[in-house]
Amino acid sequence: MNNTPKVWILGNGQLGAMLTHASEPLAINVEAIDIVNPDNRVLPMSSNDVVTAEREQWPESSLSLQLSEHPNFINSSVFGLLADRYTQKSLLNELSIDSAPWQLVDDDVSEQVLHHKYGSNVLLKRRTGGYDGKGQHWLKQDSDSVIPADWRNEAIAEQAINFDEEVSLVGVRQANGDCIFYPLTLNLHQDGILIVSIAPLSRLSHLQAQAESMLSSIMNKLDYVGVMAMECFRVGDKLLVNELAPRVHNSGHWTQTGSHIDQFQLHMRALCNLPIPQPKVTFNCAMVNLIGTENDQRWLSLSNAELYWYNKEVRLGRKVGHLNLSIDDITATSNSIDKLKQWLPEQYQTPLEWLRSEIC
Repeated sequence: MNNTPKVWILGNGQLGAMLTHASEPLAINVEAIDIVNPDNRVLPMSSNDVVTAEREQWPESSLSLQLSEHPNFINSSVFGLLADRYTQKSLLNELSIDSAPWQLVDDDVSEQVLHHKYGSNVLLKRRTGGYDGKGQHWLKQDSDSVIPADWRNEAIAEQAINFDEEVSLVGVRQANGDCIFYPLTLNLHQDGILIVSIAPLSRLSHLQAQAESMLSSIMNKLDYVGVMAMECFRVGDKLLVNELAPRVHNSGHWTQTGSHIDQFQLHMRALCNLPIPQPKVTFNCAMVNLIGTENDQRWLSLSNAELYWYNKEVRLGRKVGHLNLSIDDITATSNSIDKLKQWLPEQYQTPLEWLRSEIC
């Protein structure tokens, strides 16, 4: 008899769909709820159901309130805390976890003060709502840029970091406090949007323990249950936390091909208190985000590729799918890169050559 609870997901975008798909082999009953265009129905929820979310924030409606106020909304106090960059960075300070030097942009701070403290280029980030490069504003001393008037008390200021590269760690914490992690992922962003990820890379393995210590401290402090992602800047052999995501994450999509348990199933196992062994890496893998580009069936002809298409309207800058490339055969991978350079828009030429340089 299946005694696992029903799981409701706040949000039915691509992450909700992939969480639902990953639950099927475990016979977990999942329903992802549209919270962007909600209806007026009342969900038939029971007291032992479980609620999770595919995003940190959601519009308020009777439907979202029913879900978010359920007593088994796992990590209910965490979403708001980490969605606000001020409280997120304050948590990192409390735990003595390194991040870019920062402060709140309050009514009293001036552009001159920020430049004096943080340098000629200072990055302002909206406290909430920004993602994929949105909600950011550069204060550049040489162009006399100013703090937007409506950003006072609604943004933080960060010192610009001259980092070597960007990495992320995806891990899971179980209800008993045990933490399990995937290998570090190397990420490349373009225009503020993740475009390519690679994992694992042996040259990053010496940073694994440092990253695991940081993320486990965060998850333990929050008594978190489920998958969390930590994006970092690498500066030499030091990691600085850039962003935390209390959910499955874009930089963990490679696990759908590269691990015997992907991040989506890992999250659902944790929520339902099911056993979780250490995931085994089956392939080195590269993930290529498909951004603002139409579906091309030629992608399916690649011998080492798996396509995940989100069935969303294609718009400029919008993530509409991703390709996972297994890297067990370097020649096949190089051939796939050559073909993708022909089939994908100009913006992919440099990222694909970057990918080749890392794996071939």
